[in-house]
Amino acid sequence: MTIHRPGLPEDLPTGEALWARWALRAAVGATIEDEQRRSGYRTGVWIDAEGLHYDDSGCTWWTMSRMGEGRFVLYGEDESSEVKWHEPPIDMLAGGPEWLPYDELRDRLEGNELGCVYWYEHGTWARATYPDDLGDDGLDCGMIGFVDRDRAVGDLSDRIDATTDGPGADTLLAAAEAHRLEPGLLLERLRPTDPDGDPLDLPAVARALVLAGLTAPATAPDPTPS
Repeated sequence: MTIHRPGLPEDLPTGEALWARWALRAAVGATIEDEQRRSGYRTGVWIDAEGLHYDDSGCTWWTMSRMGEGRFVLYGEDESSEVKWHEPPIDMLAGGPEWLPYDELRDRLEGNELGCVYWYEHGTWARATYPDDLGDDGLDCGMIGFVDRDRAVGDLSDRIDATTDGPGADTLLAAAEAHRLEPGLLLERLRPTDPDGDPLDLPAVARALVLAGLTAPATAPDPTPS
């Protein structure tokens, strides 16, 4: 999947799909140690009460937050973004809905930390209008790993234990995108160690799945016949 430079709202999948792909990647790497670490001191991909995060501790950082039913905000910066350097200045919040986290976004703007802002509601992404001479807003370099579904499947495949039977990465991702993932099926399929060789923290993975809202709703037991 191609992301234009600068990005276009239609380059992004639905907010629900983007959230699910990002959240699943965050969940499979969750640990209790990271859960107890403040976001400002974390790197990698993770989820917390604020939302989803991606920070490579150098070139790119991003946050995606749920802002109510069917509403999401995506913001961050990649070093490829030219938005904050453009003259005349670009108002990244122009046209934004009233429910955006303006305090957070304005703090980022004042700190010269923001590269672009996208928002999603009524099934559609939007952003401020860019001038024709803007070359890039960083969306491609920052988000391609979550926007491109094949890459998301590949990342999950790398965490799957090929010695066990069960649903494959594509099936598990589809269940997450439908917010009907059964945690047990995923946990049974994951490799026992992470890419660094450390043991997987399965309870933390399960908690992250629930926090992200990717799991199937609990089913009430059938009533006992009288």
